[in-house]
Amino acid sequence: MALVVFDLDGTLVDSRQDLADSTNAVLESFGAPPLPLDRVVMMVGEGARILVQRALAAAGLDADLDDALGRFHAHYRTRLLATTRPYPGIDDMLEQTAGVATLAVLTNKPLAPSQLLLEAFGWSPLFLSVIGGDSAFGRKPDPSGLQHLMALADATPESTLLVGDSMVDVETARRAGAGICVAQYGFGNARGDLHLRGDEWIAETGHEIGQVIRAWRAGS
Repeated sequence: MALVVFDLDGTLVDSRQDLADSTNAVLESFGAPPLPLDRVVMMVGEGARILVQRALAAAGLDADLDDALGRFHAHYRTRLLATTRPYPGIDDMLEQTAGVATLAVLTNKPLAPSQLLLEAFGWSPLFLSVIGGDSAFGRKPDPSGLQHLMALADATPESTLLVGDSMVDVETARRAGAGICVAQYGFGNARGDLHLRGDEWIAETGHEIGQVIRAWRAGS
C-alpha cells in the first residue's frame, strides 16, 4: 500500500488567523503594535520557535526568545480552534485516500496542538502516526521524520508521497527521495520561493489533492 504523508497548517487546515492572533498577542504583551496578517503568515512553516523569533525581529523587539515562545504557546492554546478549519474538500479527500493508502502527518507544528486539531476534526483514526516539529527527528526539511514514517509503513521512497504547501515540504520530500504534491492554495507558497521540477505535483484545491494522489498511484 502507498504511503501519503500530509503537512498540517496550510495543507489540511487554514490556521492563519489563529496563528497570527497568537503571535500578535505576544508582541502586544511586550508593548509592540501588531503585524499585518499577511506578514505573519509569511513567517509560518518552520515551527513555533522560528515564527516567534521572526515576529520579534520584525517588531524590533529585543525580548527573551524562550519567554516569548512560552507566551505564544499560552495564547495559542486558547485560540487553537477559534477560526481554524479544514480547507474545502479535505474531509472527503482524506476519507477516500485512507481507503487506498496508509496516511500519516508530518508537521513542524508541536505535537500536542497538532493532535488536538486532528481530534477536533475527527481525523485521528485515519492516521498511522503523527510527527510534530518538537520530536527527536527534528523539523522539516530534515527528512528523518519522513524516513521514520516510511519505515513504520513499510514503504519505499517510490511508494511515498508528501503533501505540503511550501518549499520546506518540497525539500523534505527531495531529501528522502519521495514524491511531492504542493497544495497551491495554502499559505506556505506566499513567500514566492516555490520552484518545482517537472515530475512534481501541484493541487489547486483540496479536491485536487485526491486527483493527484490517484494519478500518482497510477504512475508509481
